[in-house]
Amino acid sequence: MGRANKVVLAYSGGVDTSVCIPYLQNEWGVKEIITLAADLGQGDELGPIQEKALRCGAVESLVEDAQEEFIKDFAFPSIRANALYENRYPLSTALARPLIAKLLVDAAEKYGADAVAHGCTAKGNDQVRFDLGIAALNPNIKVLAPAREWGMTREETIAYGERFGIESPVKKSSPYSIDRNLLGRSIEAGILEDPMTEPPEEIFDFTKSIADTPDEPEYVEIDFEKGTPVGLNGKILGPIELITELNTLAGKHGYGRIDMIENRVVGIKSREIYEAPALLVLIHAHRDLESLTLTGDVTQYKRGIEETYTRMIYQGLWYSPLKEALDGFIDKTQENVSGTVRIKFFKGNSTIVGRRSDNSIYAPDLATYGADDKFDHKAAEGFIYIWGLPTKVWSQKTRNK
Repeated sequence: MGRANKVVLAYSGGVDTSVCIPYLQNEWGVKEIITLAADLGQGDELGPIQEKALRCGAVESLVEDAQEEFIKDFAFPSIRANALYENRYPLSTALARPLIAKLLVDAAEKYGADAVAHGCTAKGNDQVRFDLGIAALNPNIKVLAPAREWGMTREETIAYGERFGIESPVKKSSPYSIDRNLLGRSIEAGILEDPMTEPPEEIFDFTKSIADTPDEPEYVEIDFEKGTPVGLNGKILGPIELITELNTLAGKHGYGRIDMIENRVVGIKSREIYEAPALLVLIHAHRDLESLTLTGDVTQYKRGIEETYTRMIYQGLWYSPLKEALDGFIDKTQENVSGTVRIKFFKGNSTIVGRRSDNSIYAPDLATYGADDKFDHKAAEGFIYIWGLPTKVWSQKTRNK
């Protein structure tokens, strides 16, 4: 007896999502499977993916162009929040999942499906992000996760697919699991599972090796409007164009690689390789502009909010009351975060070398040590006395015991 009659399956064209099609049909009795591939900037992959889904048995193969929505509604909020998981990973893959969940729920409603499905395994983060995102958007729809339940090894999954004419895209010469979108690439598996093994140069695509980067530095000015990146070098750009150009520029100089041991939601550690040139440099530039335009107490308090916000995205809680409330706080802090940050790219490094803003609260006449100094030096002694009084009293009491 089938668990559902019509299912919308999140489809990437990989082994697991491809095998899901015959498995859902033959093992779980699903009558109709509609696949949905989200175009988030994968490039030339989507045409073959659409055809492959039909060959594997889908009755319809959808491709949704969600690139602009991905950048505007998911990437830009994370930049305003300076979202770096474990202070390193800018969530380039994680940010795609709540958007795909939304597309699945929308497609299920449009096509009258009684369930949605994904090909996530039991050990990964994405199952959490999909399941929680879907539940938040439509708590009544069924979520099928065959790859989490079928109990097959990687080799057995490939063999099962071959019985139904599904070729494996994973070859012995390239045994990696790769996810790509406009914001970056994540690479895992194969020899990378040994945390002591240096990533081979062949796995990278967005970023050049240091040996192949230019011998002269390159400067770029990034323009922000209320915390959102809007242009490069004084030229206003659309969201997709801005990310694409900055990826190319930063990647040319070898910037944007991350090699880390990451703590997954399910409690295990994994070795992850990321390339996210544009997203990384935008977060660092945005944080720097905040230092020029926000008061110290707001900046410092916001750091704790950012940590919570980042964990929520990573852990699949994009659609949640707390996330929505934190968005309100972050949006308020961004009202004056407009201006320009100057970046120097050279040999794998991105160095912030300048910043300016009409909303700057940096006061040169207070900061200077020169003749224009307007700071009241006489006030310092009284301030230190009052500020340090609790410490002085504490010391007197405790040291005299």
